[in-house]
Parts: sequence; C-alpha cells; structure tokens
Amino acid sequence: MRLLSTKILSQDFRDRLLMNQFSLVEQSFIKITPIENPKIEIVFDALIFTSKNAVETVFSSPEIIKMIKGKVAYCVGKKTASLLIKKGQKVVKIAQNSIELALFLSKNHKNQSFSYFCGKLRIPDLEDILSIKGIKIQPIEVYDTQLQNQRVKGHFDGILFFSPSGVLGYAQSNGFENTHSFCLGPSTAKEVAFHTENYTIAKEPNELQLLLSLKNHITLHEE
Repeated sequence: MRLLSTKILSQDFRDRLLMNQFSLVEQSFIKITPIENPKIEIVFDALIFTSKNAVETVFSSPEIIKMIKGKVAYCVGKKTASLLIKKGQKVVKIAQNSIELALFLSKNHKNQSFSYFCGKLRIPDLEDILSIKGIKIQPIEVYDTQLQNQRVKGHFDGILFFSPSGVLGYAQSNGFENTHSFCLGPSTAKEVAFHTENYTIAKEPNELQLLLSLKNHITLHEE
C-alpha cells in the first residue's frame, strides 16, 4: 500500500509503517512560524494548550514563561501533555480533542478564566463553546500556520492527515479521487469530509491508533 503522509513523521512512526510493508512518501503542506513578541497584558487563571507548536513557542519566550509561572494547564493530546510536563509545566487534564476539553471545562471549571495559547489558523470550537457557556477565554496567538501549495505526483492508496490545516494545504493543488484518507482526529476528518466520503478516523488521536486504522482498512478490503 503506497501512502502519502501530509507531514514529516517521527522516526518511530516511520519505522513502524515501513515494518508493516507500507510504501511511504512524506510531504509537509504547512509551515509553522512563531509570532515574535505576542502582546500579552495579563494571563488568566489557567492555561490551555491544544498543540505542541503552541508549547514550543511559549516555552521559547522567557517573558511568557515568567507570566505563566505557577499556573496549571489543560491540554489536548498526550504528546502536547508530555511536552508540557517535560518543560516543567503542571498539567491537570488531558482531553482527546478541543470539544471534549471545552465540555469538561464548562462542567467542572465554569468559574475560572483561561488563557488559550494557539495559532492564527484554528477551528474555533473550544472558544465558541466556552463563550456560549459564559466562561472567559483569552486566545493568545503565538504562531502562524502557513499553507504550502505543493503538488504531489503519482497515485497513493492512502493519505495520512494530522490536522485541518494539513488538509487545507494538500487540497490547494491535489485531489481526493481514487484514494482513502486516514485522519488522526475528528476535527481533521471534518475538513476531509468537505472533499470526500472515503475516510477513516483513528479511534484515538495517536499514531498507534492511526496505524491500526490502516491495518483494519486493509483487512476489510481483503475479505
């Protein structure tokens, strides 16, 4: 099975795919650029992180590190949480996606306010839900996501998508015909659904579950 990954993979996941006899091409369709000196006058009661990109940008700034000292963090994804902990940040909740986190916060922390470190290009689900519930949320844009308009050559049996922005970047010059899309999570799948009905969502947003969705797809189509 020939696969296109819409981002450059970790060595571990690349090796897993190759060990399972997948042919692989990797091409990034987004570029992450930190925003220099984001304007932050005050940081609210607690912090929200939904991506590793936000974590890397925040913890590369001594000024922001001082401002968030002593705050607890709520985050999306085990990899985001792992990086936060590695940076010395206390994490009190790990959700699988932004909607799950927003519903948790609105139910359990409705009297708190939150500073949300994020990118310019994002799906506003988390902000919308918290705002509707009357919870104060402060988006702080710390990086920009730029779409990379690149055309890929050849046919791929499957395409791996890891973020909505990756879908947008790929779709600028490439199609979804005669292939199957494998999505890391529901927000990514929501964007893919605008282009094709042929997609699968990993049961959990991690590389192991994405690999299992690939294997299950092959098994189903061999029967």
